[in-house]
Amino acid sequence: MRIIIQRVREASVTIDEKLHSSVGQGMMILVGIEEADGDEDIVFLTKKVVNMRIFDDENGVMNRSVLDIHGEILVVSQFTLHASTKKGNRPSYIKAAKPDISVPLYEKFCSELSLLLKKPVKTGVFGADMQCALINDGPVTIFMDSKNKE
Repeated sequence: MRIIIQRVREASVTIDEKLHSSVGQGMMILVGIEEADGDEDIVFLTKKVVNMRIFDDENGVMNRSVLDIHGEILVVSQFTLHASTKKGNRPSYIKAAKPDISVPLYEKFCSELSLLLKKPVKTGVFGADMQCALINDGPVTIFMDSKNKE
């Protein structure tokens, strides 16, 4: 499972020109799922996300988590995080899990994140054509792959 965490001042998802969901200060997380992913990937990443100290303290040092600041999280599915660009100019998405595998894992990821955050996370719509907007704060953008834990 791969994620991109973006520290945001605000973020939103629009579908068919209608605002679907939005958050204020917190994170926008893009999630890519492959067939080898499972519960252990979800547990590892969700714990890391809510405890990651990427928000400034009173001294301007990144020393606070999204929990500490009572921030919000917007999660968007993003199969293109598993793109292979080794051959040619057209990316291959062969490693990205099909919906029968990825939808339940995406939903479980969001559910586990909500439990740890102690409030609902906002989401996009799996498989929809979404327009994502954000104000990246910093900018702070972090890539994580649950297969690279060390």
